[in-house]
This record gives sequence, C-alpha cells and structure tokens, in this order.
Amino acid sequence: MGTHPNAPTTIPHLQGKTLEEWVKENPEALGKTVQERFNGALPFLFKVLSVNKALSIQAHPNKSHAEELHQKDPENYKDPNHKPEMAIALTDFTGLCGFRPVSEIADFVQNIPELRSVIGEKNCETMLSSVNGDVSEEEAIRSCFSALMRQDRAVVESHLRALAARVKKLANSGEDTSRFVGDVLLKLDEEFPGDVGGFAVYFLNVMRLKEGEAIYLGANLPHAYLSGDCMECMACSDNVVRAGLTPKFIDTETLLHMLNYSGKPAAENKFQPAVSEENGCTLRRFTPPIPDFAVTEIQCVQSERPVVLQAMDSASILICITGSGFVDSGIAVHRGTILFIAANETVSLKVESSSRMLLYRAHAGC
Repeated sequence: MGTHPNAPTTIPHLQGKTLEEWVKENPEALGKTVQERFNGALPFLFKVLSVNKALSIQAHPNKSHAEELHQKDPENYKDPNHKPEMAIALTDFTGLCGFRPVSEIADFVQNIPELRSVIGEKNCETMLSSVNGDVSEEEAIRSCFSALMRQDRAVVESHLRALAARVKKLANSGEDTSRFVGDVLLKLDEEFPGDVGGFAVYFLNVMRLKEGEAIYLGANLPHAYLSGDCMECMACSDNVVRAGLTPKFIDTETLLHMLNYSGKPAAENKFQPAVSEENGCTLRRFTPPIPDFAVTEIQCVQSERPVVLQAMDSASILICITGSGFVDSGIAVHRGTILFIAANETVSLKVESSSRMLLYRAHAGC
C-alpha cells in the first residue's frame, strides 16, 4: 500500500489510476509538512505480511549509504532512499533481530562444536575473552560473525548438516533442544538446507512476538522474518542488503561492513506504543525515531455513536483487519478494506460488527 513503482497502489473507482499519479495531481492531500519535507511524495509503504517460509537475513542502509549504493549499483539498489521499518504482530510472530549479548553467543560457541569449527578457534577465543572484558564486545561479535559469513560454503553446509541431524535426532527422541534453538534451526534447515543463515540463530536474537507486540528495525540492524503475520510499515524504498536464507542477490561484504554489532537482550528490541482512549476507541500509536512513518492501531466496538478518526497533518492509509462498518461517505468497511485519507480530513466510522473492529493507520511521523 503506497506509491513505490515496484508495486503501486491503484484506485479502483478512478479506472485504476495509481495512488502516485493521484498524489501528484493533488499534492495538498499529503499535508503541508509532508509535502515540503518529502518533495511532494508519500514517504511510507504499508504492508500486510504473512510469513510461511523464512525471509532473508538482511539489513537496510542509512540514507547516505543508500545514495552511495544506488549510484554504484542501481541494478541491485534501485532507489537512493533509506528503509527503516517496523513490524507489528497480528499473530504469533517469530523473527531474528539484532545481535545477542556476547554472553549468549559465547555460550553457544563454547557448547556447539560445529559452530566453533565454522568460525575458527582464534575467533572463538576472541569471543570468550570478550565475556571477561579483555576484548571489545562489538569487535568479538564482528570477528566471529564475519568469519561465519565469509566461510567457504561447502564447510558451512557440512557442519550445518551434521548439527541439524544431531538436533533432529534429539528432537525425535523427545529431548529438549532449546539449548540449540532447535525449533528455529530445524525450520531453517528444512527451508534452506545448508544455508549459512542456519548458524545465524546463534548470533541474532530470536524474537517471539505476541499479537500487538512490535519491533523497530533501524539502519544497519540485522534481521530476518521467520513466521507469522504482521503489519509492516517502512520508508518508501526497496533497498535491502542480503546475506543468507535467500535465492536473491547476496552482498555479504557490504552487509558485514555496515552492520551494527552491538549486542543486547531480545526484550530490548521490542518497540512500545503510546496508548490512549479517544472517541470510545483504544489507540496505540507506534512512533519510531524517524519522520517517514508512524502507525496507529485503532480498536473499537459497536456503538450507537460513530467513531471519529481525527484529522492529521499527514496523508494516511487505513486498513481494516477485523470487523465491519461504514464510513460517512457510504463506503463499506470490512476485513481487507483499504482507505486513503487525505491530510486534515476527518472520517466518521459507524461500527456494525458485534465483535471488536481492528484497524491500522499508517501516516508520516513528522
């Protein structure tokens, strides 16, 4: 949902005119601040993702790096924009996000011989030394993760197959495989057998989100979505630097040079919303530290009085996830309905469904 040329939104009652074309004809609909700050363009993309097979291990460049990559390699980096993004879980959702604390990585290094073999003894010692403060934690993570990603693919595949077979045998006998992150390891081995991304579970936090929980992925943060459904919002870009779990273009060296190698606990990667009550609805607003986008979750129930969606000084895109009703223009709203709301426009919504109505509204964050 948005104006990116790779998948432009169309407007059915305007004979399939794209949203980008309509915005160019009606730039005031963006709102004054958005129009000026983003040169007359809608600054965000809004998606519903349903992840069955794992998506690639990746990171997104910052603005200056995106411009550099686009200039050097426009075939693979098709626009000069950054791509910070946020995912809000609609169901149980699993992903990898950011590096683990060194103590966790060191524990895996110490107890999984196949991992030690692929990153090398010298790097293993560096990692173990970092736990005692003898070596910089970031440098230890950098050296070990880089060694893994640069390792010969035949070596990686051989050791990963051996590890997966060992963990699968334990799982089949009813043993607990959590010390190997067994559920994730075996999923990745089934979907991408022998791929270096399988070992990445020992470096990256496994995020297990419940409905309504969110993560924000800023520039240079390694991540991968593994399973579940989510709302995803991002800056209007398609710049992705990949290094595993994908048949697409891989740019390992670029990824390794750009990553943020700070380690922190998984819980610290969760992104918290501001919660308020308004017009009989519960609003949860997720506002990341960038001007390109924010997302407001709207939960409301059936009432005699219509729900008023307040005007914003930003164009917004609204999608209905559950429930049904009508907006004041007479348009029926139900699961999957998508509305574009111009800046400074108030919308009245009459909730018809007896159960809750759940909507998400993406808008600029500035």
